Amino acid sequence: MSETPPPPPPPRRFGRLRLPSRLSFVSWRDVAVTLGPVFLLSVAAIWAAFWFVRPAPPDTIVITTGPEGSSFHTHAERYRKILARNGVKLEILPSHGSLENLKRLADPAFTVDVGFVQGGIADGVQIEGLVSLGSMFNQPLAVFYSGPRIYRLSQLKGKRVAIGAEGSGAHVLALTLLKANGIEPGGATVLQDLTGDAAIKALTDGTTDAAFLMGDSAAGPAMRKLMDAPGIRLFDFPQAEGYTRRFRYLNKLELPMGSIDLGRNVPARNLHLVGPTVELIARENLHPALSDLLIEAATEVHGKATTLQKAGEFPAPVERDFPISGNATRYYKSGKSLVYRHLPFWIASLVDRTAVLILPILVILLPGLRLAPVLYRWRVGSRIYRWYGALLALERDVRAHSGPEGREELLKRLADIENGVGRIKVPLSFAGELYVLREHVNFVRGRLQSAKD
Repeated sequence: MSETPPPPPPPRRFGRLRLPSRLSFVSWRDVAVTLGPVFLLSVAAIWAAFWFVRPAPPDTIVITTGPEGSSFHTHAERYRKILARNGVKLEILPSHGSLENLKRLADPAFTVDVGFVQGGIADGVQIEGLVSLGSMFNQPLAVFYSGPRIYRLSQLKGKRVAIGAEGSGAHVLALTLLKANGIEPGGATVLQDLTGDAAIKALTDGTTDAAFLMGDSAAGPAMRKLMDAPGIRLFDFPQAEGYTRRFRYLNKLELPMGSIDLGRNVPARNLHLVGPTVELIARENLHPALSDLLIEAATEVHGKATTLQKAGEFPAPVERDFPISGNATRYYKSGKSLVYRHLPFWIASLVDRTAVLILPILVILLPGLRLAPVLYRWRVGSRIYRWYGALLALERDVRAHSGPEGREELLKRLADIENGVGRIKVPLSFAGELYVLREHVNFVRGRLQSAKD
């Protein structure tokens, strides 16, 4: 009778794999030591970026202008409408003119960001920390006088001359040009602090002989009124080139024939004038994004052709009394950055700042993460490899001491190496290297045993 085959054994059930205490899949301590410096460097770089990168631009700019109704004030009103398109509010502070604007900007205690300042008035004012966003427009000087034609300002000596209100740009420039012609306060020439309509009235009434007019006082309607008045002439600067060479903030300007009245051909010939440009001055801590917005607004307001300038001539990065802002220089060369060109202002500002913060991650963290596995393997492997040095030294000593003397000492050293190898803690991926090291320990023990025999 045939035997019944035994039933197949039941399937073995393997419990959860338990690794020896000295083996694990990952050595978290080594991971921490390897990646720690990388993360610390990344955190330090991001902190530095937060510290040095400018914060988000404020939503308000304060500008100091001129009297209400003046051209400075009118220009600022146009700026305000343009900036409002980008969600930026422009607060306008009226003033008496360029000199007061400059003093406000130079005073750290005064809350103001930018202001219109006529060239040539910076003497005696502390202007450190102020920069120019560029020249915005020409400010011609118109000198009207009564009586026979004159060819030099020195011919006004001994006469009555209206030089503008004290503290105004016209007043400062008039005193400068008259001094260059030998006329100073306290002399035979009577210098009157009259400006605007008061100066025009005094000239037409005969209570003054000449008037220095600038800005709104020399605008189209005032020019027409005085050029139509009998016996009143507009001074032609035959030495205009000489003035601009001596005073670097002055420009040579030309009033074309017929530009005041084409029908009556006023003036009857081209006249030469001089005058400074008006700059938009800012404190050097003005946010770059706001600097770009202001220059963009200035281009829209001042970029068109007028009687005394060509289209596209202003604004311009022409350095006069103030250094041109680095941000303004960048804008004039390349315009707005890519994100500001294609995104709304506040979104572009957020993207721009985020990009700066991501840069340290790209420069430090990503290369560090690529290098980390190499450092990790080196760190864990060094625990194994350092015992090879001791093992090699022991093997050399075994060959050198073939006799029984010193063998006990060699066996003790080998036991110390074996104990040290047994205490090594490595992740599972390095188990092969650890067991190879143990085989090499046994190999040296065999050499030692053979030397004993």
